[in-house]
Amino acid sequence: MTTHAGVEPDRIDMNDPAACAQWAKKLDVTETQLREAVAAVGDVAADVEMHLKGSHSTTNADRMDELGDS
Repeated sequence: MTTHAGVEPDRIDMNDPAACAQWAKKLDVTETQLREAVAAVGDVAADVEMHLKGSHSTTNADRMDELGDS
């Protein structure tokens, strides 16, 4: 695989329906969720993925509460 300077392969093109569908499937979200994430953090795939994962994660305090209050 050859990479070219200035080319960013992991950007999500929201104007390309096929690309949106592929990214939604890859990230296991709906296209609407994908669109909202891109609107929130931009089109860099890594940022979108972290944003989506962050919305489903818990804080360390939450995890400690779960362990301590059993």
